[in-house]
Amino acid sequence: MSGTTASGRGRTAGVPRHTGGGVNRWTVLTVLCVSLLFVALDTTILYVAVPSITEDLRPGPVELLWIVDVYPLIAASLLILFGTLGDRVGRRRVLLLGYGLFALASAAAALAPNPQILMAARALLGIGGAMIMPATLSILRQVFPDRRERAVAIGVWSAVAAVGAAVGPVLGGFLVENFWWGSVFLINIPMMAAMFLIGRWLLPESRGERNGPWDLLGAVIAALGVLGIVFGVKRLGSGAPVVGVTTLLPIVIGVVLLILFVRRQGRRAHPLIDMRLFARPAFGTSIGCIVLAMLALVGLQLIAVQYLQLVLHLSPLETGLRMLPLVFSAMAAGLTGSKLLQALGPRVMVVGGFTLTALAVLSLTALGSQDHFWQLSLGFVLLGFGFQSTLFGAYESMLSEAPAAQSGGAAALGETAYQLGAGIGVALLGSVMNAAYAPGLGRVEGVSDRAARSASHSLGEAYKVAAGLGEHAREALRVAARDSFVHGLRVTLVASAVLLLVGAGIALRLPRRAAAESVERDAAEEGATAAEESAPAVGCEGTPAPASTGR
Repeated sequence: MSGTTASGRGRTAGVPRHTGGGVNRWTVLTVLCVSLLFVALDTTILYVAVPSITEDLRPGPVELLWIVDVYPLIAASLLILFGTLGDRVGRRRVLLLGYGLFALASAAAALAPNPQILMAARALLGIGGAMIMPATLSILRQVFPDRRERAVAIGVWSAVAAVGAAVGPVLGGFLVENFWWGSVFLINIPMMAAMFLIGRWLLPESRGERNGPWDLLGAVIAALGVLGIVFGVKRLGSGAPVVGVTTLLPIVIGVVLLILFVRRQGRRAHPLIDMRLFARPAFGTSIGCIVLAMLALVGLQLIAVQYLQLVLHLSPLETGLRMLPLVFSAMAAGLTGSKLLQALGPRVMVVGGFTLTALAVLSLTALGSQDHFWQLSLGFVLLGFGFQSTLFGAYESMLSEAPAAQSGGAAALGETAYQLGAGIGVALLGSVMNAAYAPGLGRVEGVSDRAARSASHSLGEAYKVAAGLGEHAREALRVAARDSFVHGLRVTLVASAVLLLVGAGIALRLPRRAAAESVERDAAEEGATAAEESAPAVGCEGTPAPASTGR
């Protein structure tokens, strides 16, 4: 094949691994970040639109659950499939297809006449998101071969991801209050159309090693394995029994499928993902740190939103604005991450990020039923900076340890770890919250046992039950539920802090400084790319290229 050396390590002819000028590289980064921003927005923007969707489309409880959860569920399960496919057929090609599908699915979701169409549109959004997310990170890896520049780029990329998820409720609240729930999807269409046109013009195409056939069966096994685990974990987070057909069974099946996937990759001459990557301490440890960081904080973020809305009685828009200190500090951590990494090294940066985040979480245990604006804002500032520093250091170490030819698969693993950590975190911390909240409503004066059991499901449910009671019982139940929620929040904060400190302990396995072998590998790959690009073109079709001297 033209452009491929005899040793099999090659790229498409005429396709550089990165763009030539500095301006081009940073322009490419801007395109990638805008793409990621809208994918991240759709993860959280729907939260504040749920009441409006419920009123308009009248979905049942199960349908509503699927409307909210099907997007991250499908996206998480397909990341490995599309990440490795991009390595084979072209990352830019997969990204552009993702743009188109995301725009079409957004139009279908905005105009959905019933819950079933909305669920299907959200599933298509998940497929589009799974095509976009790993492609942005793997193209970034190709465009920035220099590790210092790449660290800056990853800092910007990770800050945009954090901003998108955090700004989702703010933007969603504004759109729902001023327009209608479909507008939260409609904003995707012009941006994705623009990204498609700009990306087709500006983004470089890149591929990894293309030896041997693409392992479609392995990709499907991995997708089904991740789907089973995430589905079961989400069902646990919604309060379903631990031992059940929709909880433990899909988790067990998912684990078995992932074990089969790992064994299959180990036997193949040309695997989708080289499992030897996990033998590198920096790579495996970085993946673990991403899982733990998300596990400790995503479930906590959802509980914090409930605290702001149901305990402090803030509107959705006010709730989003209260979380802006977290957004801005996360942006600051991402933008300064490169300099911090150079000064501190991966180990100190990630350990310090985990520790700072744990201290921020513990400081929030002083919150109560009264609004303490400055204390909450300071806690969010520390939380955002520490959390983003952790993710930055982990992503940078993970991506730098992976060979450039496998950047799509590595990016998919990182994003899968992100989604798995988020899903498990919602289930785990939600279970801790429920276990600490429910006992406080066991006996409330003037409230029947049946009403108390209903109120023990959630604070929102308690307020609904209280609305149907007499004045004395209503106030007693509201106060008891609010106090129990605050107690549960404090217990959950402590549990989250413990998980973060465990993450800090795991991060001690990261190298003090950027591993010398990864830097040398980057330089060797850059030299190989330059040699390929400067080599004479093949004179005519069918004339073999000179054999590579190999390594």
